[in-house]
Amino acid sequence: MRVVSNPSHPALRRTAVAALVGAALLAAGCSSMSEREQGTAKGAGAGAVAGAILGSVTGGSAGRGAVIGGAVGAVAGNLWSKHMEDKRKALAQASQGTGVEVVRTEDNRLKLNVPSDVSFDTGRADIKPQMRPVLDEVGRNLDPTVRVTVVGHTDSTGSDAINDPLSRERAAAVRDYLASRGVAASRVSITGRGSHEPVASNDTEAGRAANRRVEIFLAEQG
Repeated sequence: MRVVSNPSHPALRRTAVAALVGAALLAAGCSSMSEREQGTAKGAGAGAVAGAILGSVTGGSAGRGAVIGGAVGAVAGNLWSKHMEDKRKALAQASQGTGVEVVRTEDNRLKLNVPSDVSFDTGRADIKPQMRPVLDEVGRNLDPTVRVTVVGHTDSTGSDAINDPLSRERAAAVRDYLASRGVAASRVSITGRGSHEPVASNDTEAGRAANRRVEIFLAEQG
């Protein structure tokens, strides 16, 4: 009886691929895993399949392709969990009609852009009543792995000596409100950018209103 020892032999390639895919799919179906862990496993399974197919088609090793594809898929699957997608939908619903933008960024963070109509009056750091339901939803059932970053902005009215601390005060006001809703202050980082990052021209009232804003980012940590 001849023993097949060549790692590039089709039978061994198929065995390696089957083992990798089976293990990944089995892990993905484990109900005891967290959403993030399940996303990683599912990504690994899909990546292994794609890598194996690509390796075979291009004349390379299907087993090696499965390993590489599984690793890449694991990273991709780990970036955006069901919790983050559910949070995005809930925030979009809570902010509907307010002018607040809720988007998924290219680096897989959840971003809320809160304009002055909802956030702050000129020269003020008091949270408007219209902003509270949105912040309530930010803090509601927030997964412990999620960290929050709040960035305050102003328009160009006044000097940097006024605007820089004001923008930070706006971010701090958001952090303090979230803390009052049960989000630990240690999970929230804040910064103020003053008038240094405008998104519109400061030559018009509409432009200044757009620049007078706060941005809130939610990101899952590994």
